[in-house]
Amino acid sequence: MDDYPEIATAFDIYADDSTQKNLRGGRWTVHSESQIVVDEVNDMYKHIQLDRVYWDIVRNVVKYGDCFIETIIDVHNAKKGIQRLKVLNPNFIIRVENEYGYLTDFLQEIPDKDDWSAFGSAGDFMTGTKYITLDRNQLIHFRLRTADPSYYPYGKGIAGPAIRVFRSLKLMEDAMLIYRLARAPERRIFYIDVANMPATKAEMFIEKVKEKFKNEKFYNPLNGSVDARYNPLSADEDFFVPTRGAQGTKIDTLPGAQNLGEVEDVRYFRDKLLAALKIPKDYIVEKDKSPERKANLSQLDAKFARTIGRVQQQVEIGLEMLAKRHLAIVGYPATLIKEVK
Repeated sequence: MDDYPEIATAFDIYADDSTQKNLRGGRWTVHSESQIVVDEVNDMYKHIQLDRVYWDIVRNVVKYGDCFIETIIDVHNAKKGIQRLKVLNPNFIIRVENEYGYLTDFLQEIPDKDDWSAFGSAGDFMTGTKYITLDRNQLIHFRLRTADPSYYPYGKGIAGPAIRVFRSLKLMEDAMLIYRLARAPERRIFYIDVANMPATKAEMFIEKVKEKFKNEKFYNPLNGSVDARYNPLSADEDFFVPTRGAQGTKIDTLPGAQNLGEVEDVRYFRDKLLAALKIPKDYIVEKDKSPERKANLSQLDAKFARTIGRVQQQVEIGLEMLAKRHLAIVGYPATLIKEVK
């Protein structure tokens, strides 16, 4: 779906609006009663260059509903805290929870190589697939939470409700394209005068005329003769109609389809797709820039801002978890870590 222009643009709009800078030029604000804690978290964000991957994190959360970030530390000096972030492919990460719904660890699918020895399985559905177990504190799971139980314990992407509409839209566009290719060209009707020929001879005569159009003559230098070969650009889709009497031989032009500009059915599914993505249609489909459009767009901005606020709130949970994990590794007391927001 990300290859579809409207959907890719919608994901970019979500990521751009969710990561825009505030009036002070920052994309996030750390709240704590201790200024030392605030400085420590901001220094960590700057050291790991969070501003460079922040847009990708938000876009993956919007697209997949999930984004798994591996926190990398220096094993020789763990007190330095988190040193780097690594964005993992959510298609190969499995979140494992116990019977009480608490996170126990993560499983990452690995290639089938002989030198891998540390791997585990978690049920019959993983038979034949190798996984390695990752500690629950090793990854940070950004997810767009949803009330839909079919997605639990993962998030639901913005494009989740649009999957069915997207498939219908693709079918309609393909059907429209096939119809245009098949009906757009002009056709010709050849009225061939067969005079008083019997029906069988008239049919043979028509076939000879058709062969003249389908085949083109060329000189064969190998044997010095004039041969005929198939002409792919011939009008082989034209119609040949035998006539009798005084009508004579003539050629008429049959026009192509006249309703090629009617795309209301495609627009119907496109509008449903944009509605499922919660993107104001005026953001992607340009209309006449009238005062009514501006007034309507200002109302849509307020509604879309609430959706952006929900995305930011979910991403904020992951950033808060990242900050608290770094403070715990460095060695800050639990009382200061708990009140970080």
